[in-house]
Amino acid sequence: MRQPDRHSNQPLYQQIADDIERRISYGEFPPGSLLPSERKLAEQLGVNRSTVILAYAELRALGIVESRTGSGTRVSKYKWGATPKHTPNWHRYVEGGSFLPNLPFLRRVREALQQDNTLIDFASGELGADISPVKEINTLMDENHYTAYLGYADPQGFGPLREALVTYLSQYRGIQTTESSILITSGSQQSLYLITQCLLAPGDAVAIEDPSYCYSLPIFQSAGLRLFRLPVDAKGIRPEDVRSLYKKHRIKMVFVNPNYQNPTGIALDAGRRIELLDVASELGLPIVEDDPFSLTAYNGMPPQPLKSMDPIGSVLYIGSFSKIAASGLRVGWMVAPHSVVDRLADARQQMDFGLSVVPQQVAAQFLKSPYVQPHLERLRMHLLYKRDLLISALRQELPDLVSFSIPQGGLHLWCKIIPEVSDNKLFEEAIRHGVIFVPGSVYGSDSGYVRFTFARPKTDEIVPGIAKFAAALRAVLAQSN
Repeated sequence: MRQPDRHSNQPLYQQIADDIERRISYGEFPPGSLLPSERKLAEQLGVNRSTVILAYAELRALGIVESRTGSGTRVSKYKWGATPKHTPNWHRYVEGGSFLPNLPFLRRVREALQQDNTLIDFASGELGADISPVKEINTLMDENHYTAYLGYADPQGFGPLREALVTYLSQYRGIQTTESSILITSGSQQSLYLITQCLLAPGDAVAIEDPSYCYSLPIFQSAGLRLFRLPVDAKGIRPEDVRSLYKKHRIKMVFVNPNYQNPTGIALDAGRRIELLDVASELGLPIVEDDPFSLTAYNGMPPQPLKSMDPIGSVLYIGSFSKIAASGLRVGWMVAPHSVVDRLADARQQMDFGLSVVPQQVAAQFLKSPYVQPHLERLRMHLLYKRDLLISALRQELPDLVSFSIPQGGLHLWCKIIPEVSDNKLFEEAIRHGVIFVPGSVYGSDSGYVRFTFARPKTDEIVPGIAKFAAALRAVLAQSN
């Protein structure tokens, strides 16, 4: 038998089951033949007997083997007649696809929130119901009669929404564009997916911030891209690092989140913005600017986007309603050269024939309504209040155990745990105490960082949530002493 790989993400029992199933299919163990006993196989492979028991149970569930008390475990001979027939080994298919699953921590976040709706949620990167424009959107839906014909939408996006975005981007972001240069997407994440799949090739090198939300997206690895880091300091990335990576690795594209970066909350320094555009122009290097948070600027003066300073078209600009209005609409957009929009719209048509027209109509009506500016002002006020509650609670509960820089916009607070601590132990202990967050290692950082999202929890949950986190942290530190 082949020794299981203890460094693999696949459980040991599943590796053993797959190996036995493969040997059976090759004829090494013919129908009716006796397999090694659980104890003998466990000794042979150097694993616990319970691991072999799980492997045999998996094979029994597939109908591949049969076990009888006193007779051991044999390859099935009769269950499907004289010629053995097997259910497809779906585990092998699931593990073998090229599109990678979410990171284990993120899958655990989803699982924990589904299992316990009382958890105080500092993990989900979206607005809570208390600060979303729910009333305004419901009013618009009541007042407007949307199309009666629900056929396939334009794969580039609903025309009136793209027209409304031309005005919105000019007014709020200083970006001058036309509807033919806008692609509507199912949130900003689909924009990133289309870029990685359609504009880059396996083996291409790209630069992303460190830490970065991009590290939490397996779409980059699924596309076969090589990722190189741009360290983020108090002023954001250093443009000279882009030039260095280009010389060393011939990077093909740079991905940045310059305004209240996820997860650090840093805004890229104004001088560095100009320098970054100069470097990109010099090297002919595209920049993908993901800008979901800029309109949350607490002082009402959002930083200038790179796209508004880009005279030669180096920047692909990505935006979304998710972080400023309603994530459930799943409406995002990309501003790009028309040739790029055509290419990505064609890919979109192959995927889903275009985003549903109904949420696009709702988004278009919202953008053209008088509700936008008042909503943004309330949103900033509420986010600032929640941020200050979070900071006050951390200073009260953990004055000597955490450090952080105070963001001036966005939804997140990036914290460093001062004592050395295991991400996994702290994460699981926090769940046991009734609170959940995202460990910093998800975003490429070393162990010991935490991202708190303060937009999702209700105002009266923030202080109790940090108290629960503090209790969990102290419990983990006590265990390690």
